[in-house]
Amino acid sequence: MSDENDTPSISPEQGGSKRPRRRPATHLAAFGIAAVAILAIGAAGGAAAMKFARPNVELAPLTPVSISSLNDGSSVVTVKGKVAEIYGNKFIVQDDSGRALIETGPAGDDGKLVGIGETVSVQGRFDHGFLHASYIVYQDGRTDVLRPPPGPPPHRGPLENALRRMKL
Repeated sequence: MSDENDTPSISPEQGGSKRPRRRPATHLAAFGIAAVAILAIGAAGGAAAMKFARPNVELAPLTPVSISSLNDGSSVVTVKGKVAEIYGNKFIVQDDSGRALIETGPAGDDGKLVGIGETVSVQGRFDHGFLHASYIVYQDGRTDVLRPPPGPPPHRGPLENALRRMKL
């Protein structure tokens, strides 16, 4: 027995080829590089999707505006005033210019987020007569984060509007 390969080698004079055989390790390395590249692309795509799906960051508190100046829209506003009444997860804040109904969502279901007569700043989106609260900032500086605010309503094109009219 010899230490060399048991397979006979064929010299070029005997009809063999001069090209060396490709090693399987080269194919395996190419497969590994392709797999890593696909995973990197997937991770980058997932990170981009999470960035777009995540709600916008809000800063608390913004400069308060008067309650009488609130308009329906998608912009974030802050109002400051005294709590006049409490209705479950909703309460009324009153300042010198008027009153606003604040909706707190499930976080305020027990009605114990605020107390009557307490001065608070509330940040959120004013839409359809409600201020949908995202943050409540108390007079002592404590802040309650309620939830991310809802985004603007979806845009409906002429086809969607026509279908909605047909259903009514």
